[in-house]
Amino acid sequence: MGTTASTTSNEKIWNGGNKPLNASYGKMMMWFFIVSDALTFSGFIVSYGFARFKFADSWPIADEVFTHVPFIHGQELPMIYVAFMTFVLIMSSVTMVMAVDAGHKMEKSKVTFYMFLTIIGGIIFVGSQAWEWATFIKGDYGAVKTKGGNILQFLDAETSKRVSVEDFAFEFSSVRNQHHSYNGIWYDNEGSLPTYNIDEVIAGFEANPNILVRKQILDENGHKTILSREESLNVLKETGVSIVNGANLYENEYGVPLFANFFFFITGFHGFHVFSGIVLNIIIFFNVIIGTYEKRKSYEMVEKVGLYWHFVDLVWVFVFTFFYLV
Repeated sequence: MGTTASTTSNEKIWNGGNKPLNASYGKMMMWFFIVSDALTFSGFIVSYGFARFKFADSWPIADEVFTHVPFIHGQELPMIYVAFMTFVLIMSSVTMVMAVDAGHKMEKSKVTFYMFLTIIGGIIFVGSQAWEWATFIKGDYGAVKTKGGNILQFLDAETSKRVSVEDFAFEFSSVRNQHHSYNGIWYDNEGSLPTYNIDEVIAGFEANPNILVRKQILDENGHKTILSREESLNVLKETGVSIVNGANLYENEYGVPLFANFFFFITGFHGFHVFSGIVLNIIIFFNVIIGTYEKRKSYEMVEKVGLYWHFVDLVWVFVFTFFYLV
């Protein structure tokens, strides 16, 4: 009798139809995706940590890079807009929680309203990230790249504030035309030429005695090394090669190019996730409007996309912490 009862019990367990952790198949698959994606993001963030540790003495300072706010020009507001983006994304997670809760109560109008707010929050975040990318690529002040690939920035000797290259560089008459495949080697094109060349920058620097050079290397206090007037002029003449404006995958006016590589890759990868979440939310939003889930008598689909949205928000908290704050 005991054996028969045991066999029957095992058949009930392994005969299919059971729900691990009392979760549906759809939710379990979403959890599997989230776990695998979390491992991917973890690998990226760990790689970023190793790179930053390797270049700890020359890594750009986030408070000097992310200082812009839309429609406010001429002011440096470190991390303000990034904090706003983070707040918007976290609040969109709150509205998603309220949408899921309304779905459990079968309140269609509230689900529609909170889903709409979630979508708007996601759009604001992605749009802000695109604006931040454009600002980062364009750059602020410009800098000089040395023969060793290091970056030299310019400061006002009295205020210790950054000085833009275009504010003091001389503009000589003609240099050369930009190299295109039609006026040079047929298979090669050249990126856009900088506004000024190194000779014009040196001439302008000599004519402005109140400007100093700041190296990308950090001192023992965590501040970038500022050279004397004589040292500044020597390093420009002996090692200066070209002018760098903004940041791309090869050059970065703020410091180590690897910083820009990680910035574009990690924030871009996360931005793609947010964009995907917006698309999913829009699809489900319209399904809610036409009453698809009312007919099913279940808003589980809202809950499943909510899991994804919360994951995207949580990942940004880690990206924000390690990339912008630490």
